[in-house]
Amino acid sequence: MNRSAAEIIREYGPFPGVDSVHGVTYDGQHVWIATGDKLNALDPANGKTLRSIDVAAHAGTAFDGRHLFQIAEDRIQKIDPETGRVVATIPAPDGGNSGLAWAEGTLWVGQHPDRRIQQVDPQTGAILRTIESNRFVTGVTWVDGELWHGTWESDESELRRIDPRTGEVLESLEMPPGVGVSGLESDGGDQFFCGGGNSGKVRTVHRPR
Repeated sequence: MNRSAAEIIREYGPFPGVDSVHGVTYDGQHVWIATGDKLNALDPANGKTLRSIDVAAHAGTAFDGRHLFQIAEDRIQKIDPETGRVVATIPAPDGGNSGLAWAEGTLWVGQHPDRRIQQVDPQTGAILRTIESNRFVTGVTWVDGELWHGTWESDESELRRIDPRTGEVLESLEMPPGVGVSGLESDGGDQFFCGGGNSGKVRTVHRPR
């Protein structure tokens, strides 16, 4: 396994009225953060909050190119970002759901205490595949065919690239002590957006090639 220190490029926040960042996604223009009872859209150029959607936003967030998906306790809500309307709902997998990603036409749900990632049918909520981990799983993202997830245990957090078939850890980027990763999303290039949990911040981490 290739292990190195994470290179934090910049920090956004803390933001007014935001106690914690639960989930993070990117729609190509805005970074969306789940803050408990709202989804906030940030401008990644300056970190300014451009708009908010009032919706339960307790954990992971994803974007499929058209809709936002948001974990809200025992369900996953599909949201029209233009109107803020919830257009569909599916059951979330049982367990402590944390991260959420969209890839290959399906949703990928990180489960924190159960230490695993579930691939989920976005129409029905049916579980298609389970990938086990040996650490608490927080955010999840796919980029260029690579599956990455955040971990956060005690004072330690890292970004891990894993084999999606076996769960084997291929690469690890270790965050500084005390810097946690709650949500995780790639910008499709060489950056990850990382939710900072109860720091109320979002951090950008360099993705090594």
